[in-house]
Amino acid sequence: MESTSVSKYNRISASKARLVADEIRGYSFPEAVDILKAIPRKASKLILKLLYSAGANAKYQNPEVIDKDLFIKKVCIDVGPSLKRFRPRARGRASKIKKRTSSITIILSDEG
Repeated sequence: MESTSVSKYNRISASKARLVADEIRGYSFPEAVDILKAIPRKASKLILKLLYSAGANAKYQNPEVIDKDLFIKKVCIDVGPSLKRFRPRARGRASKIKKRTSSITIILSDEG
């Protein structure tokens, strides 16, 4: 049985979020929670919140499932749309700023 949780339009670049996602890929649910709580990055809070959501989805689909039986089958960080802004520069010019977003998907499974 698999449970999925998706979070879109997170205000963090995909490359920064992938650094945290690579640390928890393949771990069990409780181990991944402990690892994410120890990482001092913005992405760890976003992924931890999504991991709890995927765990709650697994409990909803099958109430008999135990947390320690769940493991992270897949963590996918995709690039989302960028917000385009301009910053004033010298001599009346302007430069572009891309505020990047990302989409995070976590799939938990209890089949090993």
